[in-house]
Amino acid sequence: MQLESQTNVSKSSEKVFDFLMKVENYEKLMPESNQRFEILNADSFLFQLSGMPEIQLEIKDSEPHKKVIRGSLGGKLPFTLTANIQEISENESEVQLLFEGSFNSMMGMMIKKPIQKFINTLSENLGNI
Repeated sequence: MQLESQTNVSKSSEKVFDFLMKVENYEKLMPESNQRFEILNADSFLFQLSGMPEIQLEIKDSEPHKKVIRGSLGGKLPFTLTANIQEISENESEVQLLFEGSFNSMMGMMIKKPIQKFINTLSENLGNI
């Protein structure tokens, strides 16, 4: 399953990249339905949205000022969340959030709407940093 959302951010690609590399900043991006957020270490955190299991995300890869890839830990919901950052000008960037997960068709049908809403909220909140 692939889902995506895009937003423009009034920051340089360097500032957006630096923001996304710091785990503590993800709490600012979470939707209101976030029930739990805990920093595990410098590279990972866990969160839980209402009605969803706890999810742990860790840094999987990055390309300075262009891409940050976080992936889930554990087998409940195996996925990656990639932020592709493209600089538009020195004070504006476009960020595409790409969710990629491997789920059976039944699970995919159940989580598609909530995950798309989650990705859209992350994108919206990122646009407001």
